Amino acid sequence: MILRSVASGGADGEDPSAGAERYRQVQAPEQAVQPAVLRAIEMILERYFEPITLSALASEVFVSPFHFSRIFAKATGVTPGRFLTAVRLFEAKRLLLTTSLTVSDIVCSVGYSSVGTFTSRFARAVGMTPTEYREPEVGELLVAHSAYFQRLPALRSLREAGSTCASLQGGNERLAVRLRFPAGAAPATVLVGVFADSVPQSGPVAFGGLADSEAGDLTIHGVPEGTWTVIAVADHGAGRQPAGGPAFTIGTATATVTPFEPSEVAIRLRPPALTDPPIAITLASRQTPGSQQMLAATRSHLRAVA
Repeated sequence: MILRSVASGGADGEDPSAGAERYRQVQAPEQAVQPAVLRAIEMILERYFEPITLSALASEVFVSPFHFSRIFAKATGVTPGRFLTAVRLFEAKRLLLTTSLTVSDIVCSVGYSSVGTFTSRFARAVGMTPTEYREPEVGELLVAHSAYFQRLPALRSLREAGSTCASLQGGNERLAVRLRFPAGAAPATVLVGVFADSVPQSGPVAFGGLADSEAGDLTIHGVPEGTWTVIAVADHGAGRQPAGGPAFTIGTATATVTPFEPSEVAIRLRPPALTDPPIAITLASRQTPGSQQMLAATRSHLRAVA
């Protein structure tokens, strides 16, 4: 399958706790993460298809809602609500790409009650409707990242995608990116994307890539002015990495791009972690006029990273 289940809950006959168990096997980041946050993530993965409130999560881990929100955001970079949304959208995309379930069935499977509301939110976030998301090229150009599943298309496919994946109008600026891999990492195929959101659901505004790289520098062209999230993902190749070396690494940084001075950003990549919100984006462009209008209306105000 293109995407495995985050924590499949019945649609494919899987145990709802299976995804959470896979997450438990992933080592957390080097920095200490409070047990309350890890337990809350497990709960989200086990029960994402149920109504889950901030108060309920905080109560389950025995801390106040205010304190829970603060420590959760510190560990994951997003609020509990945004993490839950990321899990639900990741699972919805998996079901769209790997099953023949109707959109209505998928809506119920991922915790939404209204097909219309889900379709509108999906189109605004992703840039295409759920039906368009089932086109073959969407899966072929899928970039997926979570603590237990990673996928990066071949560099040739990335190059052939060109700039058609841009979810916003392209710009005229350049962004220099300096990449650094962890010790022991094998050479990798690397994709670096420039996004309007820290947890992107649609394609980058610009991207670049490297083949068989041991780290290094690259320049991304066509970047609009503004402040963006820059995400690098590197596939080191299963079986190629040295003993103990990571098979996949990621890194994130914030970059401000202006026409007045050179724009650059340094990204230090690391293995995936339990606290990473799951992301699945496609570089395929299947936007209809309606989905484009909804996306533009939602993001026309974006000047900085959410």
